[in-house]
Amino acid sequence: MGWNVRKGHWVSAALIAKFAVSCYIPVEKTRCRAETYIANLRNPLADPHRMYEFRCPVHGFIQLNDWEKDIVSQPAFQRLRRVRQLAWTDYVYPGAMHTRFEHSLGVMHIATLLYDSVVQRSKSVLEEELAYNESGFTRDRQLVRLAALLHDVGHGPFSHGAEELMPERGDGTRYQHEQYSAAIVRECLKDAIETHPLNDNCGFEANDVAALLEGSSSAKRAVFWRELIDGQMDADRMDYLLRDSLHAGVQYGRFDLHRLVNTIVAISGTDGKSPRLGVTEGGWHAAEGLVIARYFMFTQVYFHKTRVAFDVHLQGALRELLPTGVFPKPVDGGLAEYTSWDDWKVLGVLASGEGGEHGVRLATRDHYREIYHTPESPTAEDLSRLEEVKKGLGDLVVAEVPAEKSWYKTGKADIPIVSRTMANRVEPLSKYSSVVASIKPVRKRLLYVRPEAFEDAKGKRNKIVGANDD
Repeated sequence: MGWNVRKGHWVSAALIAKFAVSCYIPVEKTRCRAETYIANLRNPLADPHRMYEFRCPVHGFIQLNDWEKDIVSQPAFQRLRRVRQLAWTDYVYPGAMHTRFEHSLGVMHIATLLYDSVVQRSKSVLEEELAYNESGFTRDRQLVRLAALLHDVGHGPFSHGAEELMPERGDGTRYQHEQYSAAIVRECLKDAIETHPLNDNCGFEANDVAALLEGSSSAKRAVFWRELIDGQMDADRMDYLLRDSLHAGVQYGRFDLHRLVNTIVAISGTDGKSPRLGVTEGGWHAAEGLVIARYFMFTQVYFHKTRVAFDVHLQGALRELLPTGVFPKPVDGGLAEYTSWDDWKVLGVLASGEGGEHGVRLATRDHYREIYHTPESPTAEDLSRLEEVKKGLGDLVVAEVPAEKSWYKTGKADIPIVSRTMANRVEPLSKYSSVVASIKPVRKRLLYVRPEAFEDAKGKRNKIVGANDD
């Protein structure tokens, strides 16, 4: 059975089977496409030009057109209501119960603000170097909105907490949620994207949205806008920093969004290169603030020792629950099974006692305890001491977890800053900001023991490191 959001009734297995037969698709591979097709049946009297509003605690009101509302109504997108943004972080910060659903709306909102500002401030650059005209600006504005709206539709249950359970791709790397997002856009949201009357003005195929998400060459000139969705100054991180700070009840993720919006520009390419996004000199402190806010949120919230412990338990429980120990691949009909997994499903099976030791610890809030950690940027001596502690604790150590993140990439990815006083002079943010230039990646490592062994482990640890603290 599946929920038909638009019509408000249950979609029967028989109807899904009928859809499969009519399309010559195996039933087991077609559930998400059938539900999408049925949810996309339009009322012939519906007004395609009607606008809708969502009230957002971060941005106020977020507007959607009828096309975007239809996409939001699809089962593949409604699933995001059942995927928490911050996994089990609410066990540390109780207000952090928000979902990928509202985050996706927020990313679309910010991406639109950024897009409009770039077009307003850099119209001549885009016209001269990318051959934009008014219809091109209008078309790609809608494309950016759709890509921003759907950028996270491929997240698994509990978002990044479950990303370690993504299957291998065959080249030694794992699939990421971005590949699932692109596959869901192409398969589950194809009809909703392509058949809406407003698309007659744009002529989009689902692949156009997926290509922008992937940054592939088939996105053509629109790939210029991918930095708004996936870059060092993108709408994704702008929204999650503000939203996560609000719901966690902390101030670490705050930065000057409006200053960034008001100073973002398209910078003319040189030596045959395409233009790229940057900020004017008056906005470099706001860009610096974004980088610093991200650093604080990771070190104080996302890498909190207890939150990391719950990620360990989530991953351990999912290995027990998933039939093959990992999620299905987003190919060969695997999407239908993948999209059936969300937080509700995981919580239901955990409540029934499944998931092994890790499932029990999640259900009873009896998580592993951190017994030792290195500094954020450990030296060789720090790592040697870690190995000494680990050896001394022996089998008491049940998990060693890396908390690793690079905050800013210099070189080609460095955010360009346009000089206010020297014509055509562009310098990287890392040259303007001594903080950004010197901020080190986090390479912290944490050791965990079972709670019932904590006191024993603490005594042994203190003898090794010469400490007597708690």
